[in-house]
Amino acid sequence: MADVDQGSAAPTETSPALDSLNATDTNGTDAVNATVAKFVATPEGTALAYGSLVFMALLPIFFGALRSVTCSKSKVAGENGYEYRNSSDMPETITSRDAARFPIIASCTLFGLYLFFKIFSQEYINLLLSMYFFVLGILALSHTMSPFMNRVVPASVPNKQYQLLFTQGTGESKEEIVNYEFDTRDLFCLAISAVVGVWYVLKKHWVANNLFGLAFALNGVELLHLNNVSTGCILLGGLFVYDVFWVFGTNVMVTVAKSFEAPIKLVFPQDLLERGLDASNFAMLGLGDIVIPGIFIALLLRFDVSLKKNSRTYFYTSFLAYIFGLGLTIFVMHTYKHAQPALLYLVPACVGFPVVVALLKGELTDMFRYEEVTPETEGAAKEESTETEKKDQ
Repeated sequence: MADVDQGSAAPTETSPALDSLNATDTNGTDAVNATVAKFVATPEGTALAYGSLVFMALLPIFFGALRSVTCSKSKVAGENGYEYRNSSDMPETITSRDAARFPIIASCTLFGLYLFFKIFSQEYINLLLSMYFFVLGILALSHTMSPFMNRVVPASVPNKQYQLLFTQGTGESKEEIVNYEFDTRDLFCLAISAVVGVWYVLKKHWVANNLFGLAFALNGVELLHLNNVSTGCILLGGLFVYDVFWVFGTNVMVTVAKSFEAPIKLVFPQDLLERGLDASNFAMLGLGDIVIPGIFIALLLRFDVSLKKNSRTYFYTSFLAYIFGLGLTIFVMHTYKHAQPALLYLVPACVGFPVVVALLKGELTDMFRYEEVTPETEGAAKEESTETEKKDQ
């Protein structure tokens, strides 16, 4: 969750954050000296950059939401009922308590990074972060590619099964520490992801950055589950205040965003038409502006499925609301030439539109009563059922 605290949307060519990007090349090193005139993006280049950012933001939300529904069906039979094949396949449920604490934790993390960049050498910090995100990025990209690989590789191709097992102790006190199952296709995905990881560490190229960023965002939307709509409203409301404060109230968000060399934002060059893949004048969008609304949109898709009406009304409503909110962010940012907190526009749109639809359809109560079954709630329900049966007997 440390990745989602970079939440400001892409500043325009005159904004402070993009000025810093203009002063760096694609490898993140100091570029030309300050006497060189700043590149001014053409209308075509700006439109291409913003359009590409919107498109890239929609991909992990759409496919991550679909995979959030199917990941609950990826359980296999075990000795104690149904279990997930691997712990990494199991979604992490965000409760109302987690949602209330998250903006505080995110603020502390953001301000801590700000102090680190002010006190310590930016070069060494980013080197350490590159190694950390190298490992995380490989795992995230491999997990993202795995379902696609299973579909495109013919069934006739041999696919051996493997298991990585670490235990502690002996006999009855033996305890599993790591128990991970994988196959040949997973290893192939891991090899491809490792190549992308090496490319990112050596070159810091924006394409490699976006591949990792999209993988992080898709995994976040897929595996981070809100347990109900009320929790989603608490989380989005808290991060709404967080994003507005750190972008408009201080320079902390923009400073960290331009100093942090890690795939925690999607970038797209506004000078791509002029310089090709070597372009360096970037517009950017933080992954928090994708994942946070994305997990709420995914929740509404699972609510649609629970209604068993063969419709995806709330999912499509919130998805279109996200497009509207992000488009409004870009419009305001381009008009006022200042970095914008995207959640300022995304939160009211993504929450307000579905609520209005639910009011019109008379399903507002059902929406807020919808509760996802988690291992904790499922266990509590079983205990309550057992106690009721004992009393009846």
